[in-house]
Amino acid sequence: MEGLTDPIMRDVLTSVGSFDWCVTEFIRVTNSVLPDHVYHHYCPELLNGGKTAAGTPVHVQFLGNDPEMLAANALRAVELGAPAIDMNFGCPAKTVNRHRGGSVLLDEPEVVHELVKAVRDAVPSHIPVSAKMRLGYMDRNFTLENAHAIEDAGAAWVTVHARTKADGYTPPAFWDVLQPIKETLKINVIANGEIWTNADAKQCRIESGCNDLMIGRGAVTTPDLTQCIRQNTDEPLITWTELLELQVRFLNGPYKKEINMVGRYKQWIGMMSKHYPEAKGLWDEIKRLKKLDEIIEKLKLQNSIV
Repeated sequence: MEGLTDPIMRDVLTSVGSFDWCVTEFIRVTNSVLPDHVYHHYCPELLNGGKTAAGTPVHVQFLGNDPEMLAANALRAVELGAPAIDMNFGCPAKTVNRHRGGSVLLDEPEVVHELVKAVRDAVPSHIPVSAKMRLGYMDRNFTLENAHAIEDAGAAWVTVHARTKADGYTPPAFWDVLQPIKETLKINVIANGEIWTNADAKQCRIESGCNDLMIGRGAVTTPDLTQCIRQNTDEPLITWTELLELQVRFLNGPYKKEINMVGRYKQWIGMMSKHYPEAKGLWDEIKRLKKLDEIIEKLKLQNSIV
């Protein structure tokens, strides 16, 4: 998720969540092998054995349409320490689709196959290659074809967001449409989309037939969601005080421009306000602040009150 699950957010969420692995924001590939500093920007975990500080493996995700360049960049990422490679066929952004990247390629299953196979052939056999897709671009005409294309190209698993690009992020997610994919493919199918609560996770598993789930915005909104799912509880497992400490950790993370970090934090607290009434109150207090130290002081004050 571009602009959301960046290295700082991965560090924070994996410190409290219970993830098998996580994925970088997509790295866009065009006509060259990217310099190493680009990989280290998107995935500084490469300097830590390909894992977050909490020990969660980080898979490097690519987006593009040139098989040779995707293959070359994937190989370089592995040489730098990437434990796995993921390929993005799900991004619905107009700017990405306009340049023939992301979900627009789902109208061309043969191209999807070519791209995945190029990457699979390029990296060592012990390195998993996976792909993420949607149900389709503007319709579902090629849902199964794309899933088979990914499997036949040698992917270890496929993650399917249960909506088309045309559906965007508007509820509902069509979990039931994943069941034929799960039943048809031999590789693992991971369900994704509209999983905000433990109840959602259980219902998604029932409707999709998928055992494994990928949690995106739900994990950002509710940082202990993965723990709740694993423990099958609808009750929060971390307190607001603990969440305040996480927020301070986030704000103390590395950044290039203070204004960007302030914006990222406001985005996060806005998302958490959907689940935590305390976050809504905090948002009202910090929404006009523009300095990190001012925001951190507000958090510390809340912590002392709590």
